[in-house]
Amino acid sequence: MLIADRMRTPATLVVFLLFCSTCVSWGAPAVAPFETAGPLAPRNHIDELVFAHWKALAIQPANLCFDSVFLRRAWIDMTGTLPTPKQAAEFLNSKDSNKRAALIDRLMDSPEFADYWAMKWSDLLRVKAEFPINLWPNAAQTYYHWIRESVAQDKPYNQFVREMLTESGSNFRAAPVNFYRAMQNRQPAGIAQTVALTFMGTRADKWPADRLANMAAFFSQVGYKHSDEWKEEIVYFDSEKPMKGTPVFPDGTPAHIQPGQDPREAFANWLIRPDNPWFARAIVNRVWYWLLGRGIVQEPDDIRPDNPPENPELLAYLAKELVDSQYDLKHIFRLILNSTTYQLSSIPQGDRAQAAEHFAAYPLRRLDAEVLIDALDQISGTGETYTSAIPEPYTFMPDFQRAVDLPDGSISNAFLEQFGRPPRDTGTESERNNRISDSQKLTLLNSTLVQRKIQQGPRLIGMMRTIRNPRQLTTALYLTILSRYPTDAEWQAVEAHSRSRSARGQAAMQDLVWALINSPEFLYRH
Repeated sequence: MLIADRMRTPATLVVFLLFCSTCVSWGAPAVAPFETAGPLAPRNHIDELVFAHWKALAIQPANLCFDSVFLRRAWIDMTGTLPTPKQAAEFLNSKDSNKRAALIDRLMDSPEFADYWAMKWSDLLRVKAEFPINLWPNAAQTYYHWIRESVAQDKPYNQFVREMLTESGSNFRAAPVNFYRAMQNRQPAGIAQTVALTFMGTRADKWPADRLANMAAFFSQVGYKHSDEWKEEIVYFDSEKPMKGTPVFPDGTPAHIQPGQDPREAFANWLIRPDNPWFARAIVNRVWYWLLGRGIVQEPDDIRPDNPPENPELLAYLAKELVDSQYDLKHIFRLILNSTTYQLSSIPQGDRAQAAEHFAAYPLRRLDAEVLIDALDQISGTGETYTSAIPEPYTFMPDFQRAVDLPDGSISNAFLEQFGRPPRDTGTESERNNRISDSQKLTLLNSTLVQRKIQQGPRLIGMMRTIRNPRQLTTALYLTILSRYPTDAEWQAVEAHSRSRSARGQAAMQDLVWALINSPEFLYRH
């Protein structure tokens, strides 16, 4: 009998009510401590700009989030993982007034930070072996590992982009050339559209035809040729190809290409200039979107004159900070993560839509598909099987491979597909679908996958066998799943359920695990 079937009994109804009580509310008073009341103080210039905007619009921001909320939020937003019970307890018990900033620094230097942001960049850069991108598995692995190493090294963003735009060589050995292969349309106009979308945050397919043609001229001499090695492809500057069109930069400035010069270099030099009107603004807007669920320009890949930024001064400040820091993206992360704006509660003080539009409350967002399945595996001590539609040596994943670490968008499983992992076909942010659906709810409530993890997961079984004190076990489960301590009301509900006839001992604790992982507090970033 599935755990969910036991909801017919009165005793399990108690657990179901517990599940309801731990929800992240939509404006109603919360049972668990989600926020800290009191006046808000700006911590950096981001806050000064945002607070001034709220004042001008007469918007009341949310309260500051509680320590346990910040702990879970920072771990998920920065690393895509949950803290261990020990890590959670250490942070919550610490009296250090600087512990939030210290946690941000520690997580940013962790291997998990590089793992998670390599995944985010791989979505944007379309790292996918099979149709319709067709990088092939070996090249997809090469490209992914270069991306991850670039993140881990905190490679300056302008250098990261320049390498992709100007590199020539084998797709197996010169990893950045895969940028020119990881797109469905390799014609000059198609390349120009992909460059504009990825690095300028704009959709060049909506431009006037002559403007797109002028940008496409920079990529009209990109050549592709095969070698004797199976599936190897060389990307290079083909000087024997005639340039098609007149190269003019998107800001209207004519380009002066020297004889024998690769036009891609001229374009890259223009793009990464400090005064470029798109480059720095586009990436800081994306980082803001990634951390706060909404871009200063929304959508983050649809920057255009008739889609103005919500806070122009904020966007300009972050772009200047990126340039002044020598294009250090971690510097932008630190500014945002340490701001009061980022650390607000998810419970708005006024209209939720207005709060979301003006960053007056942290937005509720369902966990990414990869983060969710990894969290279930981390809690239970289980693993998944990930496969590719066309198995090749580079697509066989080891046991207990984390979904966040998958190097190729073609390697997947049914859970990831169901929960909205992006197909990596276009590089648009809208490819990822984090909206909860009825089928997803049923999977979490009543699937054999979740049942097996709860009932047979070695980590959960070990906890239930070694921690004999019910209150200590309840505390351990809360720290493991929600990264916080249970409230007195929650402990009393668990205790009452444990005394019932229908669920005792391990069965009662399995009911608790089931209830907690089905709670919005677990399923959502909050």
